[in-house]
Amino acid sequence: MTNVHSNIKKLYLFSFLKMSLFPMAIITLFWKDQIGLSLTQILLLQGVYSIAMAIMEYPSGYLSDRIGYRAALNFASLLGIIGWGLYSFADSFSQVLVAEIILGISFSFISGSDNALLYESLKVGGKEQQYARYEGRMNGLGQCGEACGAIFAGLLYAAAPLLPFLIQVVVWILALLLTRTLVEPQRKHKPPTSHFAEAWQSTSYALVENRRLRYTILLNLIMGIASFYPVWLIQPYMQDGGVPLAWFGPIWAVANLSVALFALASYRSHLKLGDRRMVVLFILLIIAGYLGLGLVGGLWGFLFYYLLTCMRGLRGPMMLNHAQQEIPSANRAGILSLQSLVFRLSFVCTGPLVGMLADKVGVQQTFLLLSYAFALMLPPVAWLFLRQIAKNGRPLETRLN
Repeated sequence: MTNVHSNIKKLYLFSFLKMSLFPMAIITLFWKDQIGLSLTQILLLQGVYSIAMAIMEYPSGYLSDRIGYRAALNFASLLGIIGWGLYSFADSFSQVLVAEIILGISFSFISGSDNALLYESLKVGGKEQQYARYEGRMNGLGQCGEACGAIFAGLLYAAAPLLPFLIQVVVWILALLLTRTLVEPQRKHKPPTSHFAEAWQSTSYALVENRRLRYTILLNLIMGIASFYPVWLIQPYMQDGGVPLAWFGPIWAVANLSVALFALASYRSHLKLGDRRMVVLFILLIIAGYLGLGLVGGLWGFLFYYLLTCMRGLRGPMMLNHAQQEIPSANRAGILSLQSLVFRLSFVCTGPLVGMLADKVGVQQTFLLLSYAFALMLPPVAWLFLRQIAKNGRPLETRLN
């Protein structure tokens, strides 16, 4: 038990390392200015990245449940080294595309595996009911890692455009050394008669049979999309508003620190406010953030982006906790990966369209139009989610055990 419990602090550190993305604060500028990509191509690139994750998302989660979470995270770290290493000589859309596909596969093996390992490690010690608190800490430290990676990104990029990418390779080498020390917890799992049949049964359970899990995934999907578009649009938005390049790193760092702080506050906020008030707060933050970005603009318009990062921090631990409570141990990583798969497929379908809209009408106007879209979509989905959460009863785990 002591060895398994050591996973918790190691997963905190792994979350810090995996999110210490030195290129993220300037990567849109790198693609635009160094590679020569348009916003349409950039969102298309991220769409292909999402396709790579989507193709591997559920298989990687299913495989992780079979070969072990430690092995999956080791493989993901190795791919991270290769993917970021390719950036050291990439000079075209196709070369960047290869690097992004490898990184997409890498993160597909992380997706679900780290959260599942955290939950199972807590379960060994009888602390699984406190999962949201530990998830909030892991999420918060991850965002602190991204903030640390971003704070000097603008200066590093100005000194040498490739320097943030070279540092990123070193980060993933350290991540691989860490994941090799993780301990695999023992889990009950009956060998399937058919892998395909079990995978299909898990999918049916998550998206059809268990209504609470289905609407949790759906609401999490829309809120996740709402927090994801600005990640790729905020840099050209700031560039259009005349924000100095030297500010980009600190602005990105503050954004990630806000995610970290609100992720840490998510558990207590949920206990105090409850599901209904938390969901209403999420909706208000999304609409206000997009409206502000769409109406204000200029040098300080980016401040409204922080409303979305605060929502992102509060949302993650709460929604993951609801999902985890509905998922059996034997299929935990697989169903968590299925949730990510749904998100990635949605971004593949909508991301390039948002990029085309931004190229046509401008980033600021795109934010304004998206505020109207989310104002229409979020309330009915939130109502479906809250109605299911309010009902009594336990999940139908017997179908999967």
